[in-house]
Amino acid sequence: MPYYPPDQVARAREMDLLTYLQNYEPEMLVPCGPGVYCTKEHDSLKISNGKWCWFSRGIGGKSALDYLIKVKELPFLEAMAQITGQAAEKPPVFASKPAKEEAKKLLLPQASRRATPAITYLEGRGIDPELTTFCIQTGRLYESTPHHNVVFVGQDKAGTPRYAAIRGIHSDFKGEATGSDKRFSFHIPGKSQRLHLFESAIDLLSYATLLKMSGCDWRKDHLLSLAGIYQPKQDGSPGRLPLALKQYLEDYPEIHPIVLRLDNDFAGRKAASMLQSILAGTYQVQAIFPPKGKDYNDFLCIQKGILPSKQQNGREVRNPNDSR
Repeated sequence: MPYYPPDQVARAREMDLLTYLQNYEPEMLVPCGPGVYCTKEHDSLKISNGKWCWFSRGIGGKSALDYLIKVKELPFLEAMAQITGQAAEKPPVFASKPAKEEAKKLLLPQASRRATPAITYLEGRGIDPELTTFCIQTGRLYESTPHHNVVFVGQDKAGTPRYAAIRGIHSDFKGEATGSDKRFSFHIPGKSQRLHLFESAIDLLSYATLLKMSGCDWRKDHLLSLAGIYQPKQDGSPGRLPLALKQYLEDYPEIHPIVLRLDNDFAGRKAASMLQSILAGTYQVQAIFPPKGKDYNDFLCIQKGILPSKQQNGREVRNPNDSR
């Protein structure tokens, strides 16, 4: 059985899908927009900005190796042999990058005419229908077709879609639309100067639902999701602000108090501590974790007597490697 050392696997993963197809399967590439390609086999598989996403299946990645494994369904060793063998026979010419980085082109999944499964899914997570309706009407949320995922759209200050988080309704799939700009993750602007920060769109909507349940105005404060957990540097130093938070503070300079409402686990508490270190001296920062459960959706479900999603159907439906 062949063995590929870690450095050889890392080199194989450096080859993006566009480079691979341009060098070894050029007949499979089909241009479908400025800087955007699909393949002859799958017109819903889009390649752009160094990434690819197969919208009809709800899967994506960056490297050609990911493509061979996830789309071509080759075993890992066979996929590695194909890439290394072709590269040895004909060294690839990597797809050239523009001298000046162009603005990312967001490729949103096609919207379904009806959003009933998505609405039912969110209600099952305890989200208040008023919030779901608001998000649908303002273009912040919709259901995709044909795969029927929930799509959480992040907009810039002008209301233009710039980011999309995709979440499976009947599976644990989680991904981002090709061309997503993490500076503009899912958020709901408020009228006050206070900002509440969450790891995911679901937690954001859960907190807003809790506010409504307590009779508070859920539109008063700014609500922002980070589209995942903030990762400090490996050496333990705080590093830079998450892109979404940095952009939001630039767009809304009047914000002063910041409330960190991250997950109540080791990663969430570590991230909160690091963010407090970075923001100290400039902003008044407070970390408030959910009183019960791992996150605010768990807490909402507990308050409503709903079985938390990770326990539904007797199985874990959240990706254990993704903190949402």
